[in-house]
Amino acid sequence: MNKPLYFDDCYLKEFDSTVVSADGVNVILENTAFYPTSGGQLNDTGKLVSGGKEYAVKDAKKSDAGIVHILAEPGLKVGDKVHGVIDWERRYRMMKMHSAAHVLCATVHTLTGAFVTGKQLDIPQSKIDFSLETFDKSAIQQFGEHANATIAKGAPIKMSAMPREEALKIPDLVKLADKMPPSIPEWRIVEIVGVDIQPCGGTHVKDIKEIGPIKVLKAENKGKTQRRMYFTLE
Repeated sequence: MNKPLYFDDCYLKEFDSTVVSADGVNVILENTAFYPTSGGQLNDTGKLVSGGKEYAVKDAKKSDAGIVHILAEPGLKVGDKVHGVIDWERRYRMMKMHSAAHVLCATVHTLTGAFVTGKQLDIPQSKIDFSLETFDKSAIQQFGEHANATIAKGAPIKMSAMPREEALKIPDLVKLADKMPPSIPEWRIVEIVGVDIQPCGGTHVKDIKEIGPIKVLKAENKGKTQRRMYFTLE
C-alpha cells in the first residue's frame, strides 16, 4: 500500500491520481489524501472528479491492497485519471478533535498516570476511556481545564517516521493500556512539542492553538476502573 498523502500533509485538500482497482463502487487509487476510518478517527468524505463527472466519496476504508474509496455510484474504471477533493470542513474538524484527544490523554496521563483504553472521535462530540481507579466527576472536569490551559499556550505538532526499535526507547511513548501499535518496522510519530509524543497514523493540526477551547460534556463510570469522558470543541 502506498503511503497516504495525508501522512506528510494533513492540510492537503485536493490531489490528482489514477484508478488502479475498480469493483463497482469500491475504488482504489494510486495515491490518496482520503483518510480511512482507523485509530478511532472517522473517514473522510468528498468527491472524485473524472471526465467531467463527479463521484461522491461516502466512505473510505483500509484494505490489504490500499485505501478503498466507497462511492455513491459506480462508473470509474482502471486507468481513469481522477481529481480528488476532500470535504475540508469535516476533515479539519476531525483534525482538531484528534489533536484535542492527544492533549487530553497527555493531561490525564501526566496528572494520574492513567492509560487510554479506547477512544472514538466524532463530529459533534468525542469520547475517551481511561483506566482510573477512582471515579471523580469533578477531577475529570479539571482534566479539561488543564488541557485548555495547555492549548491556550500553543505548541507545534511535528510528525516524523521512526524505526520501531528506536521509538520504543522513548519514555511513555505508548499510552494505550495493554495495546501496542502494529509490529511494523517504521512508526509514524506525532509529537506535540513539550506536551506529548506517541505513535499515530491520524491527521492533526499544525499547532494546538488551532483546536480552540475543549468542553468536557460529561463523565461516566464504565466499570471497576473504566472511566469515560465525553468532550466537544467550543
